[in-house]
Amino acid sequence: MSRHRIDGRRIDIERLDDVPRLVAATELARTLARALEAASAPSPASIGLVLAGDRELAELNVGHLGKSGPTDVLSFPLLPREAFRPGGTPPAFALPPRRMPHLGDVVVSVERAIAQAEGGRGGQTGDVRWSPADELRLLVTHGALHVCGWDHAEPDEERAMRALEASLLGQ
Repeated sequence: MSRHRIDGRRIDIERLDDVPRLVAATELARTLARALEAASAPSPASIGLVLAGDRELAELNVGHLGKSGPTDVLSFPLLPREAFRPGGTPPAFALPPRRMPHLGDVVVSVERAIAQAEGGRGGQTGDVRWSPADELRLLVTHGALHVCGWDHAEPDEERAMRALEASLLGQ
């Protein structure tokens, strides 16, 4: 596991065994930190990023969402959406000394990122052929925004989320 501190936030990145290294952990930490900053995430705080494969995502997908098969990214937020509004504050709860609130965790299937990118099923629209590294950065950004309460269930929400992702990724 690698630990990164950016803008008062601790980002823990765990790469499971046999997961390809598409992007350096420091770059993924910066990608995640940019999304947290844009989403007005509280600071100081911590967040976890797990780089896994299809098997792990399939297990999580069925266990948490009741859907069979792998997915590309899952987010596990721990704070309510209100904690991520400009000027918002995380809920007050007792923490051990020198501990910060944990925002949640993002789990990405690097296997899905590679398959989607190489198969022309990447990007926000699912029809982009680009590098697996670009797809991985998109999935990390997408997952971080979900931890911060962003969603894409409604058309207006989707437009706003996609625009922020594109801006953060420099597209």
